[in-house]
Amino acid sequence: MSAGPRIYTGLARRENAGWLLGLRPGQAVVCVLLTLPVVVTLSGGDVRGAVVAAAVAIPLIGLVVVPVRGRTVMRWLAHLLMFQVGLALGWSRWQSRAASGSTVDPAIPDLPGTLARVRFPDGPPMRDLGRICLIHDTGEARWGATAKLVHSGIAMLSDAQCQRLASRLGNLLATLAHRDVVDRMSLLIRTVPDTGADYDAWRAEHERADAPEAARRAARELDRTIGRVAVRHEVFVTFTGPEDALRRPATAAGGGIDGRAVVLYRVLDGLTDRLRSLGAERVTWLSGAGLAQAIRTGFNPGSAGVLSARDRRVPWATAGPTHAPAPTARVYRHDGFATVSYAVVMPEAGTTFGSLGGLLAIRTAGERRALAVHYEALSARRARSAVRAGRFRTGVVRDWKRSKGFSVAATDRRAAAGARSQEQAVAAGHGLVRFAMAAAVTVPGEWAVDDHAARMENDIAGRFELLRLDLAQDAGFVTAVLPVGIGLPRLRGGAL
Repeated sequence: MSAGPRIYTGLARRENAGWLLGLRPGQAVVCVLLTLPVVVTLSGGDVRGAVVAAAVAIPLIGLVVVPVRGRTVMRWLAHLLMFQVGLALGWSRWQSRAASGSTVDPAIPDLPGTLARVRFPDGPPMRDLGRICLIHDTGEARWGATAKLVHSGIAMLSDAQCQRLASRLGNLLATLAHRDVVDRMSLLIRTVPDTGADYDAWRAEHERADAPEAARRAARELDRTIGRVAVRHEVFVTFTGPEDALRRPATAAGGGIDGRAVVLYRVLDGLTDRLRSLGAERVTWLSGAGLAQAIRTGFNPGSAGVLSARDRRVPWATAGPTHAPAPTARVYRHDGFATVSYAVVMPEAGTTFGSLGGLLAIRTAGERRALAVHYEALSARRARSAVRAGRFRTGVVRDWKRSKGFSVAATDRRAAAGARSQEQAVAAGHGLVRFAMAAAVTVPGEWAVDDHAARMENDIAGRFELLRLDLAQDAGFVTAVLPVGIGLPRLRGGAL
């Protein structure tokens, strides 16, 4: 008898939590500066002046400290200012060089926004797999490669099989923590939009005239419920590593792009078997043409059928959108499509393996949904440092509250217990993984995209919290939809 699905807890821990009552250093400094006039006035015996200063300081402290939908008010104002400056100076609008009539080199990428910093050189041939396209993120100084997977999914698997896959995924992430070259993995799943034409053509080709009437009635019922809704998926996985870890072995391998490719190939060769153990029926490391097509179909889902039917190669000069008007604060528009992107916040109560499937449940033919999970496996040294800092921080806050006569809240006790258990797990040899998740829904530009975004929010309500990436929808699109390994910010300070 199955024991039921395992609950994975401790996933909603805040990264870089502040030391002083949860405040970050900058917030703490601003709060101290705002309270100084109150203290100085009160020490001088001017109670009325202290009250007036407090009436001014308290709302300002609230603007700096209290988060609203993931960001404080001051951060919202700063981001809004930068967004408006980008609109006013024309930085947010995009038109490809080919669309403007300029002379272009087909091998040079012409991509907007965040992707402008990424280079895509082809490495040398890898055994019998041909050339693999390298992803060089010049902004983050990282190198990587992307594979396309053929996977049957987990919807029909038992709880025991899901547990085995979860364990193997944990083992894969643990191996990344012990590798010097690759430390990040990004898993991306995109549905393939279907207006129903492909399904009708398949039915017409495979329908049998001698089929029983009961089977025909069942097929018609399925047509009315799910037959015209896309159920096909594209699965990509991207592995990346920092330039600092690649530089020395790459120099020994000949240096340059080829040297870095050789070092990456050694790691990718071993990771292929790990991916197959996770249920991947086929693992195809993408060449430049394959990655360009994946990016092109990300920007323009409608081009997928034409590209696959004609087996056309997509040059890098046309891999991006032809036109992307200035984005609105809540929607990113590209090549006649509109996308709304979200950050996915894990629940405090934990979750089960496969619970994110609701984010990929298509409701309308022609709609596309995407889900990306970005992992970074910390090295043993960084993991030990992070858990020690977390345990010390939670202990200091708890002891300080007790010394001042405040009652310790249940959340503080849970945080302290979680920090201790995490430190014990790392001391026992387990790893520590940073992760971030993003989801997106894409529809034709003339559709009411907010209605489809609301349906996506309803599909996952009560299980996960979706934070709409307002003022950053273009960057959110890259994180949630494109298989280039961009999605985790750089970890500063070595603590979580």
